[in-house]
Amino acid sequence: MNIYDFKVRNAKGVEVSMADYKGKVLLIVNTATGCGFTPQYEGLQKLYDKYKDQGLEILDFPCNQFGHQAPGTEEEIQEFCTLKYGTTFPLFAKIDVNGKNADPLFTYLKNQQGGFLGDDIKWNFTKFLVSRDGKVIDRYAPVTKPESIEDDILKLL
Repeated sequence: MNIYDFKVRNAKGVEVSMADYKGKVLLIVNTATGCGFTPQYEGLQKLYDKYKDQGLEILDFPCNQFGHQAPGTEEEIQEFCTLKYGTTFPLFAKIDVNGKNADPLFTYLKNQQGGFLGDDIKWNFTKFLVSRDGKVIDRYAPVTKPESIEDDILKLL
């Protein structure tokens, strides 16, 4: 099994195959609009603007598991992100990243790059970097600002 075997739902509820992203460098992030890390949307968008033409895709998965910091519908989340941060990267359906209802994609990501203890995601804005061939290269903590991983992204582009 690899990352391209998974299917996810976009913000409109349409099933999307991760295989659609073959050949791209991916930064997969669980996000929230009411989190102390929410301003990271700005850094994510800057990375996307700078490198999307070179093959970077940022995949945004809202998650309400941490302090209920992603309230609202996907449409409301999209509107907030677009108006406040000018985001243009793909937004997906709200998901759980931990527990029995965890999205299978995030279970896979955690198994590939478990972090310090190989365990659950601790908070919103955990980031997973995936190479063009679908290998999960690294996992970054919520406190890691998007701009600080630019060099890692460049190595994969």
